[in-house]
Amino acid sequence: MPNWGGGKKCGVCQKTVYFAEEVQCEGSSFHKSCFLCMVCKKNLDSTTVAVHGEEIYCKSCYGKKYGPKGYGYGQGAGTLSTDKGESLGIKHPPGHRPTTNPNASKFAQKIGGSERCPRCNQAVYAAEKVIGAGKSWHKSCFRCAKCGKGLESTTLADKDGEIYCKGCYAKNFGPKGFGFGQGAGALVHSE
Repeated sequence: MPNWGGGKKCGVCQKTVYFAEEVQCEGSSFHKSCFLCMVCKKNLDSTTVAVHGEEIYCKSCYGKKYGPKGYGYGQGAGTLSTDKGESLGIKHPPGHRPTTNPNASKFAQKIGGSERCPRCNQAVYAAEKVIGAGKSWHKSCFRCAKCGKGLESTTLADKDGEIYCKGCYAKNFGPKGFGFGQGAGALVHSE
């Protein structure tokens, strides 16, 4: 197609880019409507664009395709992704599997690399772990088994692997009988 206007060519569609619709990025010109991530097609601007050769990406897709890989390279607090990057053209060597080393570290020998919460039996990770009664609990599970009151390591009592607030523990498992009531005057000795 002849270039009658003499303008620059769009880095994506290769058509002429006129001044009113031009977006410049690292010496290339683009139509505003063409200035999209090559993977997810999100609109880009100067704060969200990442360039690799002649290709433009949003920072998220660029990181998935060209950024560091492996444990600890999530995209925010608590990120766990099972995306292997096939949609980005990332290929893994055939036969690549996680290790089956029977002599893994003690940390890795715990269930899936983490301990289990005694209340919900789900994995407990460091960011959500509370230790009480010698076990690791989720913060949300660290509650009295009777009344549901939130506990702290200093305000709990445990019995048979379950945790209770001190009030519920006393009511259910404390001493019973005359002289062990609760409230003012409970330990009254009359002659």
